[in-house]
This record gives sequence, C-alpha cells and structure tokens, in this order.
Amino acid sequence: MDTSPHTLGALFKQLGLPNGRQEIDAFLGSHRLAAGQALPDAPFWSSAQAEFLREALDDDSDWAEEVDELAVRLSG
Repeated sequence: MDTSPHTLGALFKQLGLPNGRQEIDAFLGSHRLAAGQALPDAPFWSSAQAEFLREALDDDSDWAEEVDELAVRLSG
C-alpha cells in the first residue's frame, strides 16, 4: 500500500515530471487546458501519463484530489 503523502509535487513525481516548486510553476505557466477539455485528454501528456490521470479520476483513487487540483490550476 502506498503511504506516501499525496501532494501536487508527489503527483508530478508520479507522472515522471520534475517536481520542484519552480519546475511545477513553470509547467503550470506553460501548459493550459482548452475550454471544456478533460485533463487526461490534454495533448501534452504521454499515453502512460494520460492513463494514470484517467484512472485516478475514474477510480476516485488516492490521487484524485491532486489530479483535480492540477486540472483546476491548468484551467485558470
């Protein structure tokens, strides 16, 4: 069982992305979701990343809250 804290930084690490504060801010500043676009459908994810995000949301997994937060931050 995964007992690590589920934070936005941990989500970035899980997705194989740089997870430092500056790297996260840079990612959020350079990526946006199109109006009405679901987070897993964004073109900037690899197929594995998109599948992880989709499963997190569909299964309401431990990661769902952070995935929702990421979607909100990319929609702004």
